[in-house]
Amino acid sequence: MVKVLVTGGDGQLGHCLRAITERFENIQFLFTNKTELDITQKTNIDDFFTLNNFDWCINCAAYTAVDKAESEIESSKKINVTGVKNLAEACLKHDIKIIHISTDFVFDGTQNRAYKEDVLTNPLGVYGNTKLGGENELKKICSKHFIIRTSWLYSEFNQNFMKTMLRLAKDKEELNIVSDQIGSPTYARDLAEVIMLIINRDSSDYGLYHYSNEGVASWYDFAKAIFDLNSNTVKVIPVPTESYPTPSKRPHFSVLDKTKIKTTFNIEVPYWRDSLKYALSNLELVKI
Repeated sequence: MVKVLVTGGDGQLGHCLRAITERFENIQFLFTNKTELDITQKTNIDDFFTLNNFDWCINCAAYTAVDKAESEIESSKKINVTGVKNLAEACLKHDIKIIHISTDFVFDGTQNRAYKEDVLTNPLGVYGNTKLGGENELKKICSKHFIIRTSWLYSEFNQNFMKTMLRLAKDKEELNIVSDQIGSPTYARDLAEVIMLIINRDSSDYGLYHYSNEGVASWYDFAKAIFDLNSNTVKVIPVPTESYPTPSKRPHFSVLDKTKIKTTFNIEVPYWRDSLKYALSNLELVKI
């Protein structure tokens, strides 16, 4: 029996992993939240890993409040850098393979073609800087790692762009949505499937990978698709980023090149609108 620890198990990726675990009868999962396992507390992690005998760790725990991170720098560092460092040291000590989730925010968005894994990073804000810091700690400490950068994550669970748009559409006749930030929406369940494929194959193709759904969209395109597929009549108005200034700058272009993960694991990546359609159809079955 393969034993897998999932940190940040109450987040949307954690929930999507839970949703598919019943298919893997040969794998035993332990999902933890911050209360059950605080990754910023090194002693807690050491004790936890000593008491349990894990084969894999999936780190979904992260500080993801992009704008709040600008004023909560230490909190962001504590989770995104120190927490990852603690997990990396424990995984090295106990010979555990680790899959760590990172972000497109490690790039500055000035490139005009999809970002490959070897492109120079240049985060624009605290969130991106701390996520990159976590990547670097993991690379330095534990060789048996998979780092998966993803973008614009959404699902039926927790709060995200898709659910926010549907909530706003109940009270608004029109919405202004930014149209000059370009990326790729990623359905968290699709990412969960790839993670489980890596574990189920007991892969040792360690390293850095990019994963998002296929296709390119702006936030305006994403919102339009949500409403079109859900038969909402709300009017969506495209606006520039300058119309909605935020504490943290966003990359204007953060499309991720997925060639490496597709060829290494021989997978097909779903188109973003197809996955969005599935997520919307499944939304009424989910109460979280």
